[in-house]
Amino acid sequence: MKLNASDYGRASRKPFLLMLFGLAPASTAAPKEALVQQAQRESASIASHPAQKEFTEEWVYRVQYGHKDEWFRIFKKYQLAILDRQKQLGYVKQYTVCAPGLHTSEESRWDYRVIIVRASYDAPPGQSEDEVAKQLFTDQAMPHVEPQLYLA
Repeated sequence: MKLNASDYGRASRKPFLLMLFGLAPASTAAPKEALVQQAQRESASIASHPAQKEFTEEWVYRVQYGHKDEWFRIFKKYQLAILDRQKQLGYVKQYTVCAPGLHTSEESRWDYRVIIVRASYDAPPGQSEDEVAKQLFTDQAMPHVEPQLYLA
């Protein structure tokens, strides 16, 4: 049995197709009052609970040949201490430090990769890197200058 488009009726398919693609007018999807109430509830819940979206950040380092061990020792002393403190405070959820296992060409060479998952893009008061560094390293002027010497 072969069915034609007239058997289904074009008028009954149009609202279904519009709803399928999310283009349905309010009269076919739900009564207007129900949509207004739903929008008010959603806006009230968004206003009372602002969504903090996780933020993933990646740092990639290339170090001069022959200075890799010394650079990592300094990086661990300063930067990983800051990340550990931010993790205790809750701004950093997790971080991973990776080093490549295989040798690559010079164009795509990297020595260390740090992947950081933060609770949000903006740091809460007192938890930014600079503020945590001032708390941890009160006796030093600028702890982040020393590792910069060995970057390629």
